[in-house]
Amino acid sequence: MHLMIPHASAVGEAASHTLGELTLPHLAELLALLTPVGAPIGSDEYSFNTPFELALAQLRGAPAVEDGCLPTAAWGRAKDAAGPEAWAQLSPIHLSVGSDQITALPPQALALTEAESQAFFNSLAELWPADEGWAAQWRGSDQWLIAHPSFAGLRSASLERVVQRNVDPWMPQARRLRTLQNEVQMLLHGHPLNEAREAAGALSLNSVWISGCGVASGGPLPADLQIEEGLREPLLAGDWQAWSEAWVRLDAGPVAALLARAKQGETGLRLTLCGERLARSWSLKPRPRLQRLWQSLRSSRSNTASILGAL
Repeated sequence: MHLMIPHASAVGEAASHTLGELTLPHLAELLALLTPVGAPIGSDEYSFNTPFELALAQLRGAPAVEDGCLPTAAWGRAKDAAGPEAWAQLSPIHLSVGSDQITALPPQALALTEAESQAFFNSLAELWPADEGWAAQWRGSDQWLIAHPSFAGLRSASLERVVQRNVDPWMPQARRLRTLQNEVQMLLHGHPLNEAREAAGALSLNSVWISGCGVASGGPLPADLQIEEGLREPLLAGDWQAWSEAWVRLDAGPVAALLARAKQGETGLRLTLCGERLARSWSLKPRPRLQRLWQSLRSSRSNTASILGAL
């Protein structure tokens, strides 16, 4: 079993403060039983691809590519999706224009219903005509996929990098992506659905974030991989109380379950924690029965705040 927890940490004073007050007894005990394996994955919080995306690419056996060129959209598409293989993900967002910067709000801030999202998506269809080699797939209220051969190899920043931040350093440099984003924004401006939303006091859908461009590479993810996404939404929303509560639930659930299996000496166990800068993995090495008994009696614990804060 391989347990992977993305958004396990973040950079900034609020995150550090939350980690310092967070009590995760099962994670602390589990990390004391496990041994670090492999080199940390990632670099810093300014890379275009997140450590979580890089860790998944490594598990797929995908070849190394330039930062920002992982084909995460193609990896995420449904198996029955037809059309070209070079996909891109469009995430509907609201760009908040301030006096000195433009900030991307998280997609959930729009609170789009499925009907609204599909209506917006369908109204933009003129931008990706099938007779010109385009394909499109609506995946959910906050995830749209489109495909065209021109998306192959285009560099783009992950949505997680821009949420709640100034988008300027992350804006796409590829002309194809800049043009598409501008065309989407022009069609959304004055859109009847947006006018209705604004009249009701809701945020307008005024842009999309384009990411994950490229052709799928590598193989499928391992069958024993268990990804826990419960930390994603509260972290992207900057809700540290909710993020802390989500961590406590993870600690009492999947982490506690992995700890129980580790105490039994089960082989093949692995834990990967992904932050904004790095992803790190730990595994359980085979131990003699007496050593397992001794370690269970010692009940040693790792400093989770220090380990998570370094990610």
